Amino acid sequence: MQRFLLAKRTWLVLLALVCAAYFYGLGSFPLIGPDEPRYAQVAREMHARGDWVTPTLAGHTWFEKPVLAYWLMIVSYKLFGVTELAARAGSALAGVLTFLLVGLAARRAEFESGEALRGYGIACASVMASTLGLVAFSHAASFDVLLTATVAASLVCFYLSEVERDARARRRLLAGFYAFVGASLLAKGLVGLIIPAGVVAFYFILRRRWPARLGILWGVPLCLAVAAVWYAPVIARHGSTFVNEFFIQHHFARYVSNKYHHPQPFYFYLPIILMLALPWTLFFVSGFVSLRETNARADDAATKLRVLMLAWLVVPLLFFSASGSKLPGYVLPALPAVALLAGDRLHKYLRGAGGLSTMRLTGALALLFCAAGSAIAFTRAGARLHLPELSLGCALAIVLPAGVAGLVALFLTRKRALCAVAIVSATLLTIPLIVACALERATQRETAAHLLSAAKAQGFGALPVVHLHAVDRTTEFYAAGRLAYDLDGEPVKFEGAHDVAEFARSHGGSALVLVPVEHASQLTVEPGLDVKALSDNGSLALVLVRTR
Repeated sequence: MQRFLLAKRTWLVLLALVCAAYFYGLGSFPLIGPDEPRYAQVAREMHARGDWVTPTLAGHTWFEKPVLAYWLMIVSYKLFGVTELAARAGSALAGVLTFLLVGLAARRAEFESGEALRGYGIACASVMASTLGLVAFSHAASFDVLLTATVAASLVCFYLSEVERDARARRRLLAGFYAFVGASLLAKGLVGLIIPAGVVAFYFILRRRWPARLGILWGVPLCLAVAAVWYAPVIARHGSTFVNEFFIQHHFARYVSNKYHHPQPFYFYLPIILMLALPWTLFFVSGFVSLRETNARADDAATKLRVLMLAWLVVPLLFFSASGSKLPGYVLPALPAVALLAGDRLHKYLRGAGGLSTMRLTGALALLFCAAGSAIAFTRAGARLHLPELSLGCALAIVLPAGVAGLVALFLTRKRALCAVAIVSATLLTIPLIVACALERATQRETAAHLLSAAKAQGFGALPVVHLHAVDRTTEFYAAGRLAYDLDGEPVKFEGAHDVAEFARSHGGSALVLVPVEHASQLTVEPGLDVKALSDNGSLALVLVRTR
């Protein structure tokens, strides 16, 4: 009984730490990059219209992604208002759910295996919670982390059905598998079907068993029924336009070509997965190598989970590696398998079955990160070369947890529980420190939010906004309703000051222009324009133009 209460308390403490780390500061820094502001704006327009079916951007249909992330944002907008926090809250929730799902699968393997795997669940869950990939993507308005959560839910249901003895409970778990595959279709389209189906198929190939009682005849209709909650009304409303844009252009053309300009070599995701696994990369590699000792045909719960880990890792890696378009987040659905493999080796280390050298090397990597961060901090403080807005004290605070954890792991390696707690705590503490201390200032060059806020403070918040020579996608959220778009639904980008002058004349005589700092002077020599520089972020300048 005492052991049960201690385990329950450990889970509750870990859950509290994870929630604090994942939700802290979500609204303290602006939306950045090309995707976050667009996704947030699409949800804002759906929210404003009360429309749960048709995604739009600047009034144009936007069928790049399915709707589940937008639905979460709409609910958050209703609760918290249209803010950065609301745009990202769904991703943080998906990250926490992924951590819990990995813990659930590992905990079931622990329960079925008895004393031999005591502590297995908390070890795997701790690794999942503190992997760089999950923590980072949970702090962004991302479709990838939502897909990761729904895929994890489907595969965990499948695994639980594989070790369940009661036929009725097994049927319910299989229903959960199919329902979450349907949710994955709502999270990111056809890939939400391909990954779970591929993983399950490869799992049975590895086990050299023919799948029995999978309930395909009733499961597939259940999956389609869940997905049809959105696909049916959107196809009914938009027909061939939706099919062409969503399936043909943003699924098949994106996969087989470089149409969207994200080319990478076939092996791209190998280093990416190693980086996403930090700080547990070495434990993951050790866990992957140890799979060669597994008898894939054994029927115990631990073996079934290890076989599922391998299939869960390999299928997404191969599928996305074969794609003509590659971005780091695409492979995120494989991360739970990475965490389970790393957690398997961490558990053995905690039980005294080796792993000392792996933990020492993990500590050395943490110290290397600390040393590199400290060196950069001192360089910035002295020569003011790279991000002068990041103070020395702030930089040192960010690397301190890694330094402490590295020292503990390197020199107190035989204090196994202490080392594991130090590494997990360092990761979960470092992210909030980065958010609180540096992220808002460090991202200023990546967003127009501050520029447009400064213009509003000076009384120019109602003027139309255009771009000269370069487009900053964050304006699609922060200048919504004022940003000029062309007939194709893209932000207007002028290539000459004369075009800016013509636009201003046709829109009341005044406009705000976002232009690369090095090209801002072009506006001052344009006849017929009065120009006033309002602010800049080191990359873009915001200029007020008035016609004479």
